[in-house]
Amino acid sequence: MASQAREKFATQVNSEILSTVRNLAQSEGRQLQALVDEALADLIEKRKQGKPRAKVMAAYHASHENFGTLYKKLAE
Repeated sequence: MASQAREKFATQVNSEILSTVRNLAQSEGRQLQALVDEALADLIEKRKQGKPRAKVMAAYHASHENFGTLYKKLAE
């Protein structure tokens, strides 16, 4: 992702969620702001036109190409 202008903002969040996200950032060796950026970007993508995220649909289609016959048999 290209470097873009950043803007500070303040908000409040559930303390358990924040603790979990901080731990996740630490375990991944990433900054908290990187996870917040990722979470907000995922939320925006998810909410666009009420459609599933492109990555999710790509994984679904790839799975269906590989296992479509099996899925049909399981549905019977």
